[in-house]
Amino acid sequence: MIPRHQAVIFSILLLASLVMGVTLWELREHAHRRLIAGQDSAPTSAPQVAAELQATLMVASDSDGSMPAQLHALPLPTDPGARARAILGKLLDIYAAADAAHPVPGGDGSVLEVFLLPAINSGAAADAANGPQLAVVNLAGSFAANHPSGIETETLTVLSICGTLHANLPRVSQVRFLVDGQVRSTLAGHADLTRTYLTGEPVLTEGRQP
Repeated sequence: MIPRHQAVIFSILLLASLVMGVTLWELREHAHRRLIAGQDSAPTSAPQVAAELQATLMVASDSDGSMPAQLHALPLPTDPGARARAILGKLLDIYAAADAAHPVPGGDGSVLEVFLLPAINSGAAADAANGPQLAVVNLAGSFAANHPSGIETETLTVLSICGTLHANLPRVSQVRFLVDGQVRSTLAGHADLTRTYLTGEPVLTEGRQP
């Protein structure tokens, strides 16, 4: 014969077990319904990505000092500054490849930002929306630290960046360089980064420091 108090405790535990079982079953069903609803509302098509556009890269070659143009289809953003950064990233990816004609380590991550501003002393302040532009290219410190030293190789890097910017953004007539957001005297001991570079066709020349 089970004592009365034990029977009461047993009944309470049994009731509690039943309540917990029902609650867990309800929670499981609720979670299942939410999962099904989430699957039903999920998009059926892949999200849109940036459209591929043709970009012109002025790719340097150490063998003869040339910078022949190469055409590449790239997914490019609509913002001009972001587009310029993406294009230069591709250029530096080419230089970082194992078989590069102008080998420079770093790749796409070497270009932190590109800012587009009205050109210096352009006389077109009243037409800032359509006038010539100054591109400020902010390079990563690791890129400058690991760049091969030498006047020719450094100059080819700088001028190919300038030429590539002008080929894709014709309004860019001037280019300046920063490294980690700061002015740096040279790229790797030779190419002057304190001055403004002028873009021109077909030859790029260094501009005077403003």
